[in-house]
Amino acid sequence: MTRRSIDELKAIAEAGARELSGTRELSGAPDGSAAPAGGTDTEASPADVIRWVSQHFETANCAVACSMADAALPHFVAQYLPGVDVLFLDTGYHFPETYRTRDVVAETLDVRIVDVLPEQTVAAQDAEFGSELFARDPGLCCARRKVAPLQRTLAGYELWFTGVRREEAPTRAGTPLVTFDEKNGLVKVNPLAPWTFDDLLDYSRAFDVPVNPLLGQGYPSIGCQPCTRPVAPGEDPRAGRWAGTSKTECGLHV
Repeated sequence: MTRRSIDELKAIAEAGARELSGTRELSGAPDGSAAPAGGTDTEASPADVIRWVSQHFETANCAVACSMADAALPHFVAQYLPGVDVLFLDTGYHFPETYRTRDVVAETLDVRIVDVLPEQTVAAQDAEFGSELFARDPGLCCARRKVAPLQRTLAGYELWFTGVRREEAPTRAGTPLVTFDEKNGLVKVNPLAPWTFDDLLDYSRAFDVPVNPLLGQGYPSIGCQPCTRPVAPGEDPRAGRWAGTSKTECGLHV
């Protein structure tokens, strides 16, 4: 598919942000079944947002970023954009449960899994920077194994979906439904931004969507295994990410 210009994509994103900030439907799921609607009285639901994307973008020009903590977003998007690409950042450091969840998603959903790989293997990175770069310089490790590979991959699309939710962290509280991603040069859509963690689980149960088993073992936010620990009751959901450091984001969404 031909990729539209930056100016065209910016204009579409701005129009979508205006339209979806004042639109609301009653059904929260593509088939009309009960599911979390999200949004406010004036803000669009996830179904509204994804439907809007399907009306303005070709499936081949869209991608869904998925950490494989759950597959609610790929499932929801695939109802409107069947066969959509789902980008999995294969850092080489994931939990075994995360890789198994990726495989189940590939087998059960109408999507195409795209493994996004860093330029270096873990062994090659260790040889150049020393072992356990994630412990000594987590920002550099994320930049090399997540941010740069995703940026290269997104260059081939007009739009990407993320599963970012406002309740996850103060840094995400202002997440818009639709915006133009200046850093990556394409439209960024966050249809689940209004959802809570319980909304996510409710949707997954309602539609029998694959969920990473670690979610039920004290890991409400799942990243690379060396940098993720379980979260104690009452802790911030992302307290288990880069615990003991000042780092709160990998750099994908800031």
